[in-house]
Amino acid sequence: MRKADLINKISEKTGIPKVDVLVTLETMFKEVKATLANGENLYVRGFGSFIIKKRAAKIGRNIKKNIAVAIPEHFIPSFKPAKEFLLEIKNSPNIKEEPPVKEDNED
Repeated sequence: MRKADLINKISEKTGIPKVDVLVTLETMFKEVKATLANGENLYVRGFGSFIIKKRAAKIGRNIKKNIAVAIPEHFIPSFKPAKEFLLEIKNSPNIKEEPPVKEDNED
Protein backbone atom coordinates (compact mmCIF):
# COMPACT_ATOMS: atom_id res chain seq x y z
CA MET A 1 0.00 0.00 0.00
CA ARG A 2 1.23 3.44 -0.85
CA LYS A 3 0.45 6.81 0.70
CA ALA A 4 -2.17 7.58 -1.96
CA ASP A 5 -3.90 4.25 -1.25
CA LEU A 6 -3.90 5.02 2.47
CA ILE A 7 -5.39 8.47 1.85
CA ASN A 8 -8.12 6.96 -0.33
CA LYS A 9 -8.95 4.30 2.27
CA ILE A 10 -9.13 6.80 5.16
CA SER A 11 -11.26 9.14 3.06
CA GLU A 12 -13.68 6.34 2.17
CA LYS A 13 -14.01 5.10 5.76
CA THR A 14 -14.41 8.52 7.38
CA GLY A 15 -16.09 10.60 4.69
CA ILE A 16 -13.41 13.28 5.10
CA PRO A 17 -12.28 14.81 1.78
CA LYS A 18 -9.01 13.43 0.41
CA VAL A 19 -7.35 16.85 0.50
CA ASP A 20 -8.01 17.15 4.24
CA VAL A 21 -6.72 13.63 4.87
CA LEU A 22 -3.57 14.44 2.88
CA VAL A 23 -2.94 17.63 4.86
CA THR A 24 -3.49 15.76 8.14
CA LEU A 25 -1.12 12.93 7.22
CA GLU A 26 1.57 15.31 5.96
CA THR A 27 1.29 17.34 9.16
CA MET A 28 1.58 14.17 11.25
CA PHE A 29 4.70 13.07 9.36
CA LYS A 30 6.28 16.53 9.76
CA GLU A 31 5.56 16.57 13.50
CA VAL A 32 7.05 13.09 13.97
CA LYS A 33 10.20 14.22 12.14
CA ALA A 34 10.38 17.49 14.08
CA THR A 35 9.92 15.72 17.41
CA LEU A 36 12.69 13.23 16.66
CA ALA A 37 14.94 15.99 15.28
CA ASN A 38 14.54 17.79 18.62
CA GLY A 39 15.87 14.68 20.39
CA GLU A 40 12.51 13.65 21.83
CA ASN A 41 10.76 10.29 21.52
CA LEU A 42 7.11 10.05 20.45
CA TYR A 43 4.82 7.51 22.12
CA VAL A 44 1.46 6.56 20.56
CA ARG A 45 -0.43 4.28 22.93
CA GLY A 46 -1.65 1.09 21.26
CA PHE A 47 0.39 1.77 18.13
CA GLY A 48 4.06 2.15 19.03
CA SER A 49 6.96 4.45 19.73
CA PHE A 50 9.09 6.52 17.39
CA ILE A 51 12.45 6.63 19.11
CA ILE A 52 16.01 7.84 18.56
CA LYS A 53 18.70 5.16 18.70
CA LYS A 54 22.35 5.91 19.29
CA ARG A 55 24.92 4.21 17.07
CA ALA A 56 28.40 4.01 18.54
CA ALA A 57 31.47 5.20 16.67
CA LYS A 58 33.15 2.45 14.67
CA ILE A 59 35.67 1.74 11.95
CA GLY A 60 34.19 0.89 8.56
CA ARG A 61 35.90 -0.14 5.35
CA ASN A 62 35.84 1.34 1.87
CA ILE A 63 36.28 -1.84 -0.16
CA LYS A 64 36.97 -0.09 -3.48
CA LYS A 65 39.87 1.94 -2.08
CA ASN A 66 40.83 -0.67 0.54
CA ILE A 67 41.03 1.86 3.35
CA ALA A 68 39.57 2.08 6.85
CA VAL A 69 37.06 4.86 7.46
CA ALA A 70 36.13 6.24 10.87
CA ILE A 71 32.35 6.42 11.27
CA PRO A 72 31.46 8.84 14.07
CA GLU A 73 28.80 8.29 16.70
CA HIS A 74 25.37 9.16 15.28
CA PHE A 75 21.66 8.86 15.95
CA ILE A 76 19.01 7.17 13.81
CA PRO A 77 15.20 7.12 13.97
CA SER A 78 13.53 3.83 14.83
CA PHE A 79 10.02 2.49 15.37
CA LYS A 80 9.09 0.08 18.15
CA PRO A 81 5.56 -1.35 17.74
CA ALA A 82 3.26 -1.63 20.77
CA LYS A 83 2.37 -5.05 22.18
CA GLU A 84 -1.21 -4.77 20.87
CA PHE A 85 0.12 -3.93 17.41
CA LEU A 86 2.44 -6.95 17.42
CA LEU A 87 -0.29 -9.32 18.60
CA GLU A 88 -2.72 -8.11 15.94
CA ILE A 89 -0.17 -8.75 13.20
CA LYS A 90 0.98 -12.03 14.69
CA ASN A 91 -2.57 -13.38 14.98
CA SER A 92 -3.74 -12.19 11.56
CA PRO A 93 -4.96 -15.09 9.40
CA ASN A 94 -4.09 -13.10 6.26
CA ILE A 95 -0.32 -13.23 6.80
CA LYS A 96 1.12 -16.57 5.78
CA GLU A 97 4.42 -15.65 4.17
CA GLU A 98 6.50 -12.62 3.34
CA PRO A 99 4.63 -10.05 1.25
CA PRO A 100 5.86 -9.67 -2.33
CA VAL A 101 8.39 -6.91 -2.90
CA LYS A 102 7.24 -4.41 -5.52
CA GLU A 103 9.75 -2.93 -7.90
CA ASP A 104 9.96 0.88 -8.00
CA ASN A 105 9.74 0.91 -11.78
CA GLU A 106 6.24 -0.63 -11.90
CA ASP A 107 4.59 2.82 -12.15
